[in-house]
Amino acid sequence: MSRGSGSKPESRLAMVRRARRINRELAEVYPYAHPELDFRNPFELLVATVLSAQTTDLRVNQTTPALFAKYPTPEDLAAADPEELEGIIRPTGFFRAKAKSLLGLSAALRDSYGGTVPGRLEDLVTLPGVGRKTAFVVLGNAFGVPGITVDTHFGRLVRRWKWTTQEDPVKVEAEIAEIFPKSEWTMLSHRVIFHGRRICHSRKPACGACPIAHLCPSYGEGETDPEKAQKLLKYEMGGQPGQRLSPPPDYPGAPARPAAAPGETG
Repeated sequence: MSRGSGSKPESRLAMVRRARRINRELAEVYPYAHPELDFRNPFELLVATVLSAQTTDLRVNQTTPALFAKYPTPEDLAAADPEELEGIIRPTGFFRAKAKSLLGLSAALRDSYGGTVPGRLEDLVTLPGVGRKTAFVVLGNAFGVPGITVDTHFGRLVRRWKWTTQEDPVKVEAEIAEIFPKSEWTMLSHRVIFHGRRICHSRKPACGACPIAHLCPSYGEGETDPEKAQKLLKYEMGGQPGQRLSPPPDYPGAPARPAAAPGETG
C-alpha cells in the first residue's frame, strides 16, 4: 500500500517498481486505450491534435468532419480562405490562432514536404503550431514511433504518483522516459491520459472508485467515499460513451485496432 505518508521516503527502485505496476494495472483497466481524436491519416491527426488545445477531443471530433470534407489535403487547407476556416473551427475555441497555425503548417507541408506529414520529430516541431506534445501524438499513432505525450492530464498524474516533481513538459518527458522501456511510451501515454480524463480529475479525483488507489501516494486528495466517487466518473466509467465518434483507422504504422470501449461503436 502506498496510501500512508508516515513511512520512510520511497527509494528510486521502489518508485520505479510501483510506476511499472501502475502501468500494468492501467493496461488491464484500459485494454482499449487509444487516441480519442478521430482521424484517417497522419494529416488529419496532425490537424485534429492542433485543434484539440484548450478543448475536448469530443468537440474536435464534432468539428473535423466538415473541415476535412472541405479541405482534405494540405494543399487544400493551405489555400483556404482564413475567415471561412475560422468559421468552421470556431467551436474548438481560440479559432483565430488555430486557423493561423493550420494555414501555416499546411503551407509548410506543401512547400517543404511534398504535401505529406514527415515522420521525424525534428521535422514536425518546425511546423507552425506544432510542439513536442503534438509531434509525439502524430509519431506514436500515425507512424508507430514511440513517444511520451505530456499533456495536462499526463503531467498532473505523474506528479500525483510521485514519478517526478518536474513541471516543465520536456523535463517530465525526460524523467518518465527513464522509468519505462521505449516500447511502452505510446501506450503508457494513452493509459495515463485515459485515467486522467475518466477518474483522476484535476479538481475532484474519484479516489474511492480508483482501481489503482492502493498504489497512489496521493490517495485522499479527492473523494474517498465509494458511492460519491462513483458519481464523479466520466465517459464509459460513468456509463457514458467516450469521445470518439468514428472507428479507428487502419493505416501503415497503426497499432493493433483496440477493442471497442463499453458504450463506444469502434
